[in-house]
Amino acid sequence: MSYPPPSGGWHDPSAPGPQSGPPADPTLPMGGNPIPTQPTPADPYAGMPSAGDPYAAPGYPAGNPYPAGGYPPPAYPAYAAPSTKTNGLAIVALVLALVGFTSCITAPIGAILGHVARKQIRETGEQGDGMAKAGIIIGWILTGLMVVLIAVYIVVIVIAINSDTGGSTATF
Repeated sequence: MSYPPPSGGWHDPSAPGPQSGPPADPTLPMGGNPIPTQPTPADPYAGMPSAGDPYAAPGYPAGNPYPAGGYPPPAYPAYAAPSTKTNGLAIVALVLALVGFTSCITAPIGAILGHVARKQIRETGEQGDGMAKAGIIIGWILTGLMVVLIAVYIVVIVIAINSDTGGSTATF
């Protein structure tokens, strides 16, 4: 199926058929007349050689006589020294001490591991001293509360056993 040629004399270059003449000058518009803002052959500066600066005005030296303006390039901060790794035992001590809120048995384990972690941190220079201290503090506080709670339970049980219930005694 073929379509009629479009108006304005345009011809599809991929369509088969004869081409009409050589390609047009790309600097000229489709009508063939120069655009008024383009330099014409009567332009007085059209043939002047350029000294390397295409934007230099005639009669002035090439190059920019003014220093470059604007902002200086961004100064990126220096990279910090790679930090040492965190002691894994300190992390475990803190986690076990915090889990001691729900299961009181892990709190003393977390406190003891915190002491071991602090000793390792002093010897190796690793990170994690604050976590080890937090594990020690939380672990011993929860352990103390657990000991007080167990003591209160024992006292209550002893009082309950030794108290006279005032109930009936069976005699045979």
